[in-house]
Amino acid sequence: MDRRTLIGATAAVAAFPVFTRVASAQTSLKTKNVVFVHGLFADGSCWSKVIARLQQNGINCTSVQNPLTSLHEASEAARRAIAAQSGPTVLVGHSFSGMIVSEMGLDPKITALVYVAARAPDAGEDYTALAKNYPTPPATAGIVFNDDWGQLSEEAFLHDFAGDLPPEEARVLYAVQQPFKKSLTTEKTTNAAWRTKPSFYAVSTQDRTINPDLERFMAKRMGAKTIEINASHLALISQPNAITNLIMEALAV
Repeated sequence: MDRRTLIGATAAVAAFPVFTRVASAQTSLKTKNVVFVHGLFADGSCWSKVIARLQQNGINCTSVQNPLTSLHEASEAARRAIAAQSGPTVLVGHSFSGMIVSEMGLDPKITALVYVAARAPDAGEDYTALAKNYPTPPATAGIVFNDDWGQLSEEAFLHDFAGDLPPEEARVLYAVQQPFKKSLTTEKTTNAAWRTKPSFYAVSTQDRTINPDLERFMAKRMGAKTIEINASHLALISQPNAITNLIMEALAV
C-alpha cells in the first residue's frame, strides 16, 4: 500500500465514528455557530473540509479572512464575524490565529475555544521568547520575505507545513497562501480567554511548523481538553474528522 492509499484508507476508516458520533450528539448541542480563524501561510478556505462536515450536521459556519497585517486588524475581522452570529458561538483557530482566539474569546457570545496546533500565549507574554525554550521547527528556515511581507517557500510548504498531504493538494494550498506582515509575529495579546472559557486543543505530533512539545505545554497550561493527532501542522486538512469531533465536543459545552 503506497502513502496516498494509506492516507485515503485511514480517512475512510476515520469517517465512520465522526458521523455516527455527531448524529447522536445533535440533541445535546448547546451551540450551533462556529467562527474559524486561519493562521499564517493560509487563507479562510483552509477550513473547508471541517466546515463541510459541520454543515452536514446543521452547524452554521463562518470562516474569517484574516488580513495578516496586525493583531488588531486580524482581531477586528474576527470581532465582526462574531458580532454577525445569531447566538452562542464556538471560536476555532489554527496556528498563529490561536492568538486571535485568545484575544477575542472573551466576547460574551463565545462559549468555548478550540485551538488546532495553535499559539496560545498568556496575556502580554512574548510568544517568540516562549518558543525559544523548544527546538526551532524546520519551517522557520523556509520563510522568505519580500520587503516586509513573508511567506513559505514551496519546498518548506510541501515538506514542513503540509507534509502529510498529497503533493498536488499541498501545491494548491501553497498557491493560495496569504503573505503576512513581518511585525505581526512580534505582537502580544492583551487577553488570555482560555483562562476563563472552556478550551480544547489538538496537538499535531508530526508538526514541523510549531514544536509539538510547545503545543503540549500550552494545552496543559490552559487546562484544555487535549487530543493528539498523528499529523502535520495541517491536521485540519489531513485529519478533518478528528478536528470535527473536537469541535463538536466544544459545541456541547
